[in-house]
Amino acid sequence: MQTRPLGTTGPQVSALGLGCMGMSALYGEADRAESIATIHAALEAGVTLLDTGDFYAMGHNEMLIGEALRAAPAALREQALTSVKFGALRDPDGGWSGYDGRPAAVRNFAAYSLQRLGVDHIDVYRIARLDPNVPIEETVGAIADLVEKGHVRHIGLSEVGAETIRRAAATAPISDLQIEYSLISRGIEDEVLPTTRELGIGITAYGVLSRGLISGHFTADRQLAPTDFRSMSPRFQGENLQHNLSLVEALRKIAEQKGVSVAQIAIAWALSRGEDIVPLVGARTRERLTEALGALDVTLDDADLAAIEQAVPADAAAGDRYPAAQMSHLGTDR
Repeated sequence: MQTRPLGTTGPQVSALGLGCMGMSALYGEADRAESIATIHAALEAGVTLLDTGDFYAMGHNEMLIGEALRAAPAALREQALTSVKFGALRDPDGGWSGYDGRPAAVRNFAAYSLQRLGVDHIDVYRIARLDPNVPIEETVGAIADLVEKGHVRHIGLSEVGAETIRRAAATAPISDLQIEYSLISRGIEDEVLPTTRELGIGITAYGVLSRGLISGHFTADRQLAPTDFRSMSPRFQGENLQHNLSLVEALRKIAEQKGVSVAQIAIAWALSRGEDIVPLVGARTRERLTEALGALDVTLDDADLAAIEQAVPADAAAGDRYPAAQMSHLGTDR
């Protein structure tokens, strides 16, 4: 497995990371046994970075990863690096109540995550979204205290803009920024990516297949459960969906010419954007994991990249990344 540095202050990680959220929440039913088998298959293939959030199904995802790690051979368990987001407030009905970045809350969230994961430290720890009521310096400072005590190894950020990145980096070393980045979500290219590169901060890119929209497997007639995030996502609605799927078909022609899948060419595109970018793939099954890993063998030359750019130009997608109410919580370009 190829590796990449997670910024200048973070660990060396596998070129692809595994985003585990879909194994617990937001994308319909998932099979627990298959989820654990998929985590094991990822570790066996050399994937080292496992990404989660303490609020994914209210701790279920962390416990799932903890179970998978306990059942894995010692050598594979030791190579696993945990990346955890915290701060999102939930209620028993699954609702969202904002974000909490107070230092006391940071310590509290970390204590529970360590227990659920069954580990003695978290490799990368980050608040999921900026708490508008708490300066980022206080939140990052609290994580830095956890680093000093050995509970956390590296400090990350998630979905924040250039100014916040600079303030955070002036407080403590930042390993990486986790943020959505894909062929149809390229807002970071204007200000955020130049800032992280200036400061030596890596990018862990989630949504590289845009929640399955540009995977080549999503169809216009697919029925989504009410609990599936995509049933409310603007990009999956009506004319927006039809337009976005037309982009996928244009991409499919390029993929077919190279003898690869749409998903593989989309992931390969993300990999081609720089050694400082580590795409997270949200595979929930071993079959989808195998397909995603195949992207590591796809080489895109200048002609390929030009063809992809023509097929799916920047800002070509129809619809925002999130429903309007959630867009207000993002500290980055849309």
